[in-house]
Amino acid sequence: MLFDLPPLDLAAFGWFVASWVGFTIIQDHIARERQGVNQHLKIVRRHWMAQMLQRDNRIMDSQLFGHTMHSCTFFASTNMLVLAGLVGSFGAIEHAHDLVLGLSFTVKTSRQIFEYKLLVLVGIFTFGFFKFTWALRQYNYCCALIGSAPMAPLPDDVVREMAATLGDALTLAVTALNGGMRAYYFALAVLAWVVGPVSFMLATTGIIVVLARRQVFSDTEKLIRIQTDRLEQNSLKKQQ
Repeated sequence: MLFDLPPLDLAAFGWFVASWVGFTIIQDHIARERQGVNQHLKIVRRHWMAQMLQRDNRIMDSQLFGHTMHSCTFFASTNMLVLAGLVGSFGAIEHAHDLVLGLSFTVKTSRQIFEYKLLVLVGIFTFGFFKFTWALRQYNYCCALIGSAPMAPLPDDVVREMAATLGDALTLAVTALNGGMRAYYFALAVLAWVVGPVSFMLATTGIIVVLARRQVFSDTEKLIRIQTDRLEQNSLKKQQ
């Protein structure tokens, strides 16, 4: 189906897929724990779980955890609304196609190619929905793990082992949530495809630059890295 596209559109779509997959692999599987916001937060979550295991009152922890679950639920619901709107647009595909062709800055394409572009958006938000719902399920699993954690006081070795397990389980849920949110960013790049394949490639590149900057070169990353280093140093001092 997509192979019916003009060569430049195929190249733009290939660049889009390669950029999204490559960025996801680097961020979620290759990057080390001190390379970027997501990697710093893996360590922060372990320290959070270690502190929780040593507290008698865990109300604050449950509130923080509930906030992250609420965010996941919000994005999953919003994703469904967007997906419903995209699917519904196929019922008025002629009107939508004529409306887009009437814009002065868009590339004139056939209805078939326009449908392909809409199908790509549907695929992206379907992927996002599966990511959000999987993240929500993993948050529920984390609730069971955290709820089963024994009360303080606990031996230091037990705290370290359980904090690592709980922190890593929470990180898996957050990684799925990040994957769903990433779909929103790349869906914006696909919208630029309506303007033309060159705009599509530029938008994809721009999304990668924005995401990479926030992960590695932003002020937020610097502050989180400083706090992570402090937490690690404090943990080493306690062990000594």
